[in-house]
Amino acid sequence: MRLYLQQALRSRFSALQDVSPARRPLERKVLRHRVASRSRSRDANLKMFPDTPPISRVLISDDHAVVRRGVRALVETDPSLVVVGEAATGTETIDQVQKLRPDIVVLDISLPEKNGLDVTRLLRREAPETKIVILTMHFAEEVARECLRAGARAYVVKSDSNDDVLAAVRAVRDERAFFTPQIKDLYYTGYMDCVPNAPAGADGEIPIDRLTTREREVVKLLCEGMSNKEVAYSVGISTRTVESHRNNVMRKLNLDAFSQLIRHAIRHGVVTA
Repeated sequence: MRLYLQQALRSRFSALQDVSPARRPLERKVLRHRVASRSRSRDANLKMFPDTPPISRVLISDDHAVVRRGVRALVETDPSLVVVGEAATGTETIDQVQKLRPDIVVLDISLPEKNGLDVTRLLRREAPETKIVILTMHFAEEVARECLRAGARAYVVKSDSNDDVLAAVRAVRDERAFFTPQIKDLYYTGYMDCVPNAPAGADGEIPIDRLTTREREVVKLLCEGMSNKEVAYSVGISTRTVESHRNNVMRKLNLDAFSQLIRHAIRHGVVTA
């Protein structure tokens, strides 16, 4: 647009040379008015239609072609994400990162030549701006901890829902961490800090310490008026996972309605009235 205006100005001012000297001041005034009007119109359009978020470039690394195709199809459902390449081995992953400079790498742990942990450590040194999402078959807290120590920003399991996998990619894109619903409570609390068989208290209610740290966090946000979608974005999990936490909380506390949950949370200091 700027180049077009510059060209138009040059063309118009050239045309002024053919205008009689007596009319040139009037022609210049009309020209300046038109240029100013176009500029105001352009600024209004920019405010009405702000720039879209930048596209994030994704590299998918897995030794199974069918997994790569599935992850590619899932990632590309988000118009702000584009898959720029694939890799089947650890060595190929490193080469592709150096060549393509992706923003995000969706990385399997069990890769030929160099495993995902080694690749993560190397990329943290060689390409620190590239964010790592671990996507693996392994369901183990210590494996997740090791991946995070190595520099990964997200850890999801292939048995997780499509929503969770896509939420992990979006989370690291937005500078947030993401953990599989299967182990995220273990990671945040070290070990389960709830007491599964805790008896009812003197007031006849199940103690709030039966909930995990993440469940209390979700309850607090829900009771403060956030929707499931808003809680999911705030915490870095999927809407489906928020619903799962909510149902688990209701079951653990032996509650039948959300209004009961709000009253319970107020009585036990999770939220204030």
